[in-house]
Amino acid sequence: MNYKLPIMNYKLIMASLFVAANVNAKVTLPKMFSDGMVMQRETTANVWGNAERSATVKVSPSWTKKTYTAKADSNGKWKVAIETPEAGGPYSITFNDGEKTVLNNILIGELWVCSGQSNMEMQMKGFKAQPVEGAITDGLNSRDPQLRLFTVKRNSKFEPVDTVSGQWYEANTGSVREFSATAYYFGRMLRKVLDVPVGLITVAWGGSACEAWMTADWLKAFPDARIPKSPQDIKSKNRTPTVLYNGMMHPLVGMAMRGVIWYQGEDNVNRYKTYGDMLATMIRGWRGEWNIGDFPFYYCQIAPYDYSLINWDYNSALLREQQARVETIVPNTGMAVLMDAGLEYGIHPRKKRQAGERLALLALRNTYNIAGLPEFARYKDVEFKGDTAVISFDKSKEWVYFNNGTTSNLFEIAGENKVFHPAKAWTERNRVYLKSEKVSKPVAVRYAFKNWADGDLFCDGLPVSSFRSDDWEE
Repeated sequence: MNYKLPIMNYKLIMASLFVAANVNAKVTLPKMFSDGMVMQRETTANVWGNAERSATVKVSPSWTKKTYTAKADSNGKWKVAIETPEAGGPYSITFNDGEKTVLNNILIGELWVCSGQSNMEMQMKGFKAQPVEGAITDGLNSRDPQLRLFTVKRNSKFEPVDTVSGQWYEANTGSVREFSATAYYFGRMLRKVLDVPVGLITVAWGGSACEAWMTADWLKAFPDARIPKSPQDIKSKNRTPTVLYNGMMHPLVGMAMRGVIWYQGEDNVNRYKTYGDMLATMIRGWRGEWNIGDFPFYYCQIAPYDYSLINWDYNSALLREQQARVETIVPNTGMAVLMDAGLEYGIHPRKKRQAGERLALLALRNTYNIAGLPEFARYKDVEFKGDTAVISFDKSKEWVYFNNGTTSNLFEIAGENKVFHPAKAWTERNRVYLKSEKVSKPVAVRYAFKNWADGDLFCDGLPVSSFRSDDWEE
């Protein structure tokens, strides 16, 4: 017996099924628009998805009697901007194109995107034999239904995609254990101080290069960045230029948020000369894509680590120097200094609470205008008085000090021969004084300007970044 359908009948049946499927098409949404999500408060928030071609989609948030309408284009794509209220919830949103789709348990509050490489990706449970300090106790005390977590699944793509994989979770012992430690500590601090719902979307991939989070257009200024011309050109899923922007960040573009936190740079240590300009270009590029103005962008300084352990003959202080430069050339940015939070023998430091909370400090002070919070002091200049160097600082309203005693062994001083010698260091008010018996006429100074250093220069409870006064080739 022949069970084959005639070709003509088969084609008619398939066409009918296609039409029927489209007639009954139900609104579909990207994964970040789902039950349990957090939406940015008191703004115009974009929501988008797919429906039947040319269908009219009605969007009805429960916090208002207003119904918004969008019309799907020829590809079935639609987008609508809805007004969000002050912080609160839970709410729901109903999408109706003839068949209803309802999102429930939505909170309105503060939404942040958290991106970078492994030190942002590193979960509270840590990596193998690489724990997060305090994670067990903090995890046990992490239950907070008003703190919501979403992790974008790793995705490396040659061309931009429209959605991501992931799911919203309320903060509790189980969900926090699987979430970015740096991002969690950032969000926890915002929750404590602001007392509004907080949503965190982590978009990170360990070992990723800054170039991977950028578009080809932005990278035109950096000719050494090899843009893939085909999928076969992607030799590294997390380092090839453009691939992580395409697969993980592009789907989020346009989603209403407050700002971004960033922890990346380790992979770029061997390309430090271009990093400052590259990161600045990336920030401007993301801001241009989102089109919501110069949203806050706060980032972690890479923590000290002995890169010789992985046979890298580069001084990571040069990368930290480039990072420090970014906040001086790009508005509404800030760097969380981590000179005291590194690990000599590990590129993944355990002190993630310091990273997250210092990022939160920047946000609370500069974005949310919380009064009474300190700033990170930073190197300003040096004056030479005979055999003594006198170093001054910006943003140092309080006195500088050495965290481990009355002096520090992390300062160096050099004469015209460009040879650096350890210097005796002491503080007076907000100045650091240096002297060495081997340098009678100093011309340059450095502080902790090496791969590994346990930073001990502080001001107002916060560490000062490594710095140098010279621009000599290393």
